[in-house]
Amino acid sequence: MLRTRIITAVVLLIILLAVLLSGSWLAFAVLTGVFFAVAAWECLRLFGNKSPVAGTVIWIAAFVWLVYSQSFNQNMVLPGICVAIWALRLTPSLGFGLPPLESITNKLLTGLYGIALLGAFLAILALFERSVLYMFSVMVLVWIADIGAYFSGKAFGKRKLAPSISPGKSWEGAIGGGVLVLLAGFGSIFVPALRDTFAVSLYHSWGVAGMVLILTLLVAASIVGDLFESQLKRRAGMKDSSNLLPGHGGVLDRLDALIPTVPLAVLVCHWM
Repeated sequence: MLRTRIITAVVLLIILLAVLLSGSWLAFAVLTGVFFAVAAWECLRLFGNKSPVAGTVIWIAAFVWLVYSQSFNQNMVLPGICVAIWALRLTPSLGFGLPPLESITNKLLTGLYGIALLGAFLAILALFERSVLYMFSVMVLVWIADIGAYFSGKAFGKRKLAPSISPGKSWEGAIGGGVLVLLAGFGSIFVPALRDTFAVSLYHSWGVAGMVLILTLLVAASIVGDLFESQLKRRAGMKDSSNLLPGHGGVLDRLDALIPTVPLAVLVCHWM
């Protein structure tokens, strides 16, 4: 299993580096579109959609149209909608549960999560347009939160964060992940090469208090994204969103924490 995970990770890294080194925005947009298509297909399966391929084609058409028209980076409507969807509908579901798969409410929820998914991948493109470094500076914060939560949870975890959804996650792990993100954010202030990064921009625009607030919100959003996908998998009786990434599961399994965070980051960038 470990060998398979490593091989898959290396192959994906080679593809990503080749696209980034090409300097082509179109190549990165195509790669992003491919991952979005897979994520959309996985999403529809998790929601019990009987025609996931047909639904995926519709979502791909929306993605292509928004990219072609450059609508995704000319206004903040879609990122704002995504943040509202997470705040008002998807996050509360962690408390009161998901509707039955065959219900009308589930179909509506499928559409809402689909919009959140679409907005997240377009937000990645918007961050890429600013710079590759800036885009990764947002993603790395989410990954640091995940790593910090894992090791903090292993070392100190006692109080379950969401036992009915993901028994392995703890409050201590979440706090540990948040602390590590704050340390990384403050540490980046003193590295000249990182001056054009998300955390440093927060510090220079809104000071220490603003930086702490936004980074804490990002960590919380990443945890919510992870838990929501776990909730979907538990309801669907699936261990992974798919088996398309050998050793890693599916695209959603790898990117679930980014789905609520990158639209929020794009909004914050706009405000700054």
